Amino acid sequence: MENVWFLASVWLGLALLATLLAIWLRVSTALSEIVVGTIAQLIIGVIVGRSALGSSSAWVMFLAGTGAIVLTFLAGAELDPVIFRAKWREAVGVGLAGFFAPFFGAAAVAHWILGWETAPSWLAGIALSTTSVAVVYAVMLELGFNVTEYGKAILAACFVNDLGTVLMLGLLFSPFTIRTLVFVGVSAAAFVVLPFLTTGFFRKYGGRVSELETKFILLVLFGLGGLALWAESEPVLPAYVIGMMLAGSVGKDHLLIRRLRTLTFGLLTPFYFIRAGSFVSVPALVAAPVAFIVLFLAKMISKIAGVFPAVKTFRYRRQEAVYYTLMMSTGLTFGTISALFGLSHGIITSEQYSYLVAAVIGSAVIPTLIANAWFMPVHLRPVEGLAGRADAEVPAITGTRER
Repeated sequence: MENVWFLASVWLGLALLATLLAIWLRVSTALSEIVVGTIAQLIIGVIVGRSALGSSSAWVMFLAGTGAIVLTFLAGAELDPVIFRAKWREAVGVGLAGFFAPFFGAAAVAHWILGWETAPSWLAGIALSTTSVAVVYAVMLELGFNVTEYGKAILAACFVNDLGTVLMLGLLFSPFTIRTLVFVGVSAAAFVVLPFLTTGFFRKYGGRVSELETKFILLVLFGLGGLALWAESEPVLPAYVIGMMLAGSVGKDHLLIRRLRTLTFGLLTPFYFIRAGSFVSVPALVAAPVAFIVLFLAKMISKIAGVFPAVKTFRYRRQEAVYYTLMMSTGLTFGTISALFGLSHGIITSEQYSYLVAAVIGSAVIPTLIANAWFMPVHLRPVEGLAGRADAEVPAITGTRER
């Protein structure tokens, strides 16, 4: 029987190492956790054995799954309802272009160039169609764009992009049975009722040390997640929509969001991202690097080809449009979630999973580095001192359009 406490200390030690590397290298913590998980599995597998890290242990799977669900909820809750209503045409237009172009482009490349079967090709299209809300939000937060109209518009487009990913993953790979109908019906009713129920419930009983709000949110997420699993779907699917529906209430409670972030990023998501990285086969990548390069280029070229013209339609200046496009070209959270879903359900092989996750990781790093090095619209950044504050209130910055 494994020593749970010792193994937990190993996982949190890896999480701490990943956080330090993220700080030193100035990259996303989620990205460094995936890389650390890949390297740790390789080293520990050689020294002790492939199962020594315990990636398939029930408790690790539970914590990792909870991290994915809560992170997905937070991504939806970050949507600004006011900005979305004001810029819904832009968000929908750019978001759909950012989803469909790489979805069809990457799927076609996987099928016709790499020779993958139909199901793995569609799964590749889904995994590479995503935009990383985690990466984009971290960049927006660090640079202060999260409190500007420009940054919020990018986040809204990211939401539409990833909503397309979530829906397509469910439509293509979730079996349609009577259980599916029950799941869809109960979820739809919950999406309608929750905004009204949550607001009144929190107003009457919230604000206590007992963290009633967190317990309520986790109850809803676990309940609908369990229903999704019963319907042979993915528990993260309803979490994103719940976050979106509660963005006007929970999303505006900055203290609650901060507490949920502490729980999520401090304990839960390290298990998810390190576990995702542990399934990447380094020998498979070394043996066939061409597959990774082809998939990465397929995502980048198709994303840029779809997003840039859509962004220019809304009359952004060239520098702003390029930065917008590169941010939309990042991928991480939903890409790894989709790839791990495919691996867990036997849709793709472990080698195909490794190629997809490597391409996803590359898309999280390279566009971000290029965007911040050469195309950052510094004239849109807020006044010094407010940058990086998620709860800062500053007037929306105007003048982002060409005159």
